[in-house]
Amino acid sequence: MTRSLLGALPSRKGAFLAEDDTVHETTRPRLGDRIMAAVNRDPRTAPHGTRNDALLAVVLAVAAVCAALFTDEAGRPDALGWTLLLAVHVPIVWRRRRPLLVLAALVALVVPYHALEYNHLAPTPAAYVALYTVAVTGRPLRTVLTGATVLAVSTSVMLTVSAHQAVELLRTSGWIIAVLFCGIDVRYYRQYVASIVERAVRAERTREEEARRRVAEERLRIARDLHDLLAHSITLIGVQTSVAAHVLAADPERLDRETVAKSLDDIADTCRTARGELRTTLEVLREHGPSDTRGPLPGLDGLPDLVAAARLSGARVEQDLRVRTDPPPAVGAAAYRIVQEALTNAVRHAGPEPAVRLRLYDEPGALRVSVTDDGTGPTPGGTPGFGLVGMRERARSVGGTLNAGPRPDGGFEVTAALPLTMGEGTV
Repeated sequence: MTRSLLGALPSRKGAFLAEDDTVHETTRPRLGDRIMAAVNRDPRTAPHGTRNDALLAVVLAVAAVCAALFTDEAGRPDALGWTLLLAVHVPIVWRRRRPLLVLAALVALVVPYHALEYNHLAPTPAAYVALYTVAVTGRPLRTVLTGATVLAVSTSVMLTVSAHQAVELLRTSGWIIAVLFCGIDVRYYRQYVASIVERAVRAERTREEEARRRVAEERLRIARDLHDLLAHSITLIGVQTSVAAHVLAADPERLDRETVAKSLDDIADTCRTARGELRTTLEVLREHGPSDTRGPLPGLDGLPDLVAAARLSGARVEQDLRVRTDPPPAVGAAAYRIVQEALTNAVRHAGPEPAVRLRLYDEPGALRVSVTDDGTGPTPGGTPGFGLVGMRERARSVGGTLNAGPRPDGGFEVTAALPLTMGEGTV
């Protein structure tokens, strides 16, 4: 059965290449596979159909001539009979293009041939081929009506010649019915094979689209992670470097070595933290395990470190963390990254020593995040970044929502609502 289904695929020279690109040699399909491919293929779409049908007509004509020669004198055709017998096989050449017209032409030639009492066996194979073609290319109702019409016309003509011949025709009509139903069965089988192949192609296309979607999602996730990590770390390093430079330039003769040393130590700690997170991200990317391996996710327990880093950068952060239930890891990671980006933006855009308020609390079914500052927000006309876009994508990835914008009384505000129960469609 598997070999039969494979035969339904488009015929090509050579077999499938192995996954290893070093194999280039192709093999010719076996005879059984080629036969099943011919059976499964719609005859109207077969290559070289007219040429093959012309050869079939010649073979059938030779067989008919042999059958007519080896018969008694009473049934042997004369000149008119030979003409009709040979003419019966001519329409077979176009049986794929116009099956009904071919059958009608064949009946128009066979009826007078039988009426003149020539050998009745000689044109029978050609008639069966025409009937089979009609059955295998047309709908079942049309096939049944066509078969009934052929039988009715043939019987009527034979009744005008001989009642005995008409009864004999009805007695052998079982072969006609068998040919018709054989064609119908083959037609249904081809439709079944075509549906299986179509489903396989559709499933493969779906798998490819799913793979592309997963790659796009993974690229977006990596871009968000790298942005959150690098933007936060670089912003802190920049602020701490500015503090050190300011101390060095303010009063070189009364150098505050302790402040400078602390700033440099903070820069070193930030670099080590950023290097560790970056290494973890790269290890996940290099891992050859399952595609959904993402390593340990940051959580709410890392928020105090973010607040401490923002305070070291000069921000006056007030925190209010009231979370009574542990959120899912993905929700905790999303809240961590949102707070990280919001604090980074406050340090970068809110001016020197901004007042920042962080609130995090849970309510029935949702985790609420709020980060506000008293700064001026991003500089108008500046180069747009990816921070706000990344925060919104973080919230959407777990089925939540995020709003960010200036406050009516000044400053900037970021609020997010993240569900504590994640559905199947969230990641």
